[in-house]
Amino acid sequence: GIRRDTAQAYAPPRQLRPATARDLDFMKTFFVTGGAGFIGSAFIRSLISEDPDVRIINYDSLTYAGNLENLAEIDDTRHVFVHGDICDRSSVLAALPDDADAIFNFAAESHVDRSIHGPEDFIQTNILGTFRLLEAVRTYWNELETQEKQNFRFLHVSTDEVYGSLTLNEPAFTEEHPYQPNSPYSASKASSDHLVRAYHHTYKLPVLTTNCSNNYGPFQFPEKLIPLMIVNALTGKS
Repeated sequence: GIRRDTAQAYAPPRQLRPATARDLDFMKTFFVTGGAGFIGSAFIRSLISEDPDVRIINYDSLTYAGNLENLAEIDDTRHVFVHGDICDRSSVLAALPDDADAIFNFAAESHVDRSIHGPEDFIQTNILGTFRLLEAVRTYWNELETQEKQNFRFLHVSTDEVYGSLTLNEPAFTEEHPYQPNSPYSASKASSDHLVRAYHHTYKLPVLTTNCSNNYGPFQFPEKLIPLMIVNALTGKS
């Protein structure tokens, strides 16, 4: 994301006392993939700031868009970083804690222009990576007790790009729109959405999928339009 020396318009999270070992025994545990990226790190900062009863295992491969500086100000006693790739099923299983209450999948290649010039990374991470992550999660979930199975959730973060493009006067997309991906990026995310849906219907894995639109904010990697314009303005580029 954008380093703090080029993006100061960010209110640091509310400071909480560090968690003790006894506190950790009673906390909810969330396993977050892609938590060093723009959206994933925003989620972690918000959750750590607002909920004193949660701890997070942050699993990220630290590609060009992942930056642990995005999480420099949070309570480290409730945040554990694990360097790993969702394409590595055994690594995911090794990193998963025994008491994960939910898994949040933010890990993805996510830039349309990059997908046009180099689609293979998008196929590997967004399709194959999601498949291997789902396989690891299914293994983990099948070993849970009945009540833990019922309470568990896998949340898959996707994009509205899977629905295609809108003209200027068309209404916004809804979840009822058919999938019409138009780039390797959106096609790879559509594929991952279908896999998540299939794992729910085939294996009964309890899943949720979100299709968010045009996110922007602090620590966003400056290849995206808004941070790129801000960085160019700050550095005097036209």
